[in-house]
Parts: sequence; structure tokens; C-alpha cells
Amino acid sequence: MEPRPKSFYYLSAFFILFLVFLYGPTITIGILSFQGPGGGLTFPMRGVSLHWFRDLFEQQAVGDIWGSFRRSLVLGLMVMVTTVVVSVMGGLAFRKRFAGSTALFYLIITSLVIPSILISLGVGLIWSQSGLPVHWASSGFGAQLTWTLPFGLLIMFAVFNRFDRSYEEAARDLGASPWQVIRHVVLPIIAPSLIGVALFGFTLSYDEFARTLLTAGSYNTLPLEIFGMTTNVTTPVLFALGTLTTVFSLLVIGVFLVIVWLMNHRRARKGSDAGKGMI
Repeated sequence: MEPRPKSFYYLSAFFILFLVFLYGPTITIGILSFQGPGGGLTFPMRGVSLHWFRDLFEQQAVGDIWGSFRRSLVLGLMVMVTTVVVSVMGGLAFRKRFAGSTALFYLIITSLVIPSILISLGVGLIWSQSGLPVHWASSGFGAQLTWTLPFGLLIMFAVFNRFDRSYEEAARDLGASPWQVIRHVVLPIIAPSLIGVALFGFTLSYDEFARTLLTAGSYNTLPLEIFGMTTNVTTPVLFALGTLTTVFSLLVIGVFLVIVWLMNHRRARKGSDAGKGMI
């Protein structure tokens, strides 16, 4: 076995440092959230307990944590569904060239490069100047869509650029209507990509701070509530909240991955059964 070049070890060390930089803060917060009742926000730890997690569920806990969590959850689901539906419709529309399609494409992408705080300020001003109440479910919803829709559309553009239209032509030759082609041919094929768009939509919304800052109105979402807690909370209860939100995010990702696995497993089983039927 030939010895590895020195570049391999240099790159490995760089990669390890990158992982430490990427996940080190999250791991540190997770460890400090298990401080004892007399623990603080820094090392060394003063005992190990679940005291600060229990403190989150007490009525006298700081802030409107669970109310903000429910708002973030509902808003994330709203953004997720809208992102998936509009992204699929946009992907289907861009399969055929139409007047202004290039300009519209760049207009969509532009929202990714504009600073998020300016988007939040602009949407908030539009709502307030129009006499509409600034609320997390209306202006906050619209501001977050400027962040999630471009990602969803870019994914759909890539998917449909690789899509084999012969499947649709075969379905139409067999008498399928346009809606039947979409429902029974297109959507099942692109279903894993739709799961990815849904995951993008939910997680980007659930974690979004800047575009919600000036559009949430009187009620905070969870990122805004956590930011507010950093100014007046001096106990590890803040770390406990961060740990729980991280676990929740990982659970959401895990659920989506399980759904994709089940879909692929079901498709493989159908293909196997079809192959046996032809023998």
C-alpha cells in the first residue's frame, strides 16, 4: 500500500477544522444546556441536570416561548405548502418559452441577493402604507416567500431540464388528459424533488430571522423570541431552548428522509412486482 501524499493529511486537517467550526457552537450549546441548577452560561459546568429543560415548561419561564414556537410551526407549514405548489407551477410554466421569461427568471433570483433586512423593511412599509396590519401570517408570510420561492423554483428548473418528456407523450398517446398526465406521470416522478422543496421551504421559514424582523408585527416567531431572550436571559434556559429547537429541526429532516426512503422503496417494490409479472 502506497503512503498517502502530504496533501491528503493537510486537506483532512482542514476538513476537520471546518467541521469543528461548523458544528462546534451547536455542540457547545447542547453541552451547556445540561448545566446544574447553579450553572451559568460558560464553562466549567457546575453539575449535570435537566433543570433548565424543566424550566422551559414552567409558566414563569421567560418570554412567550411556546406561543412563538406554534407561530413558527404554522408559518413554516404555510410557507412550505405555498413554495411547493408555486414551484411546481413555475417549473411547468418555464418548460415553454414565453415573452418575458428571461426577465422574470432574473427578477426571481434577484430576491436572493438583496439584503434580507431590506426585504423585511420594504414589505413592512408596503403593508403599513397600504393600511394593512403588519402580522406574521400576512406580511411575515409574504416576506419569507421571497426567500423560499427562488430556491424551490431553482430546484424545479433543474428537475424539469432533466425530465424525459417521452413519459408524458406515452401517457397522452394512451388517452390521458393533461391533468391525468400531471397527476399520474409527472408528479410521481418528481415526488422526491418535491420533498426536497418542501424541506427547504419549511426549514428556511422556521429559522428565518431577518425577513421576519420587521414583518411579524406584535407577535414574535421563535427566532425573534430567542433573539429577544438574549438581551435579558442570563441562565442556561436559553441553551436548553436552542438544544430543543435543534433537535426539532433534526427530527423534521429525519421525517422527510424517511418519507423519501419509503417512496423509493415503494417504487422499487412496484418495479420488482412488474418485472415478476412479465416473466
